[in-house]
Amino acid sequence: MKVKINRNAAKVLKRMLLEDGSDKKVRIYISHMHGDHAHYGMSLDTPGEHDVVVQTDKDVDVILDSREEFLDGIWIQYFFVEDEGFVITNPTKGHHHHH
Repeated sequence: MKVKINRNAAKVLKRMLLEDGSDKKVRIYISHMHGDHAHYGMSLDTPGEHDVVVQTDKDVDVILDSREEFLDGIWIQYFFVEDEGFVITNPTKGHHHHH
């Protein structure tokens, strides 16, 4: 499974992980399905039975449920302008997102 992450998202996630102070990692999950696309959510968690831990090129490990095809290829971004926050999309499955 593949995950892309932008520089801003990596900085914010590293800060969140440091503040948490545990061994948890970033989990991206599907919060809602609409048949042909998914909306995504994020939490700090530990890997479970069906999870894979994907290492990103920004040194942030992301937990994904290996059974969810809509998680493969996600792109995690963080924007400081307009509505500050995370945007998670999957370009291979359409650009629908949840933040």
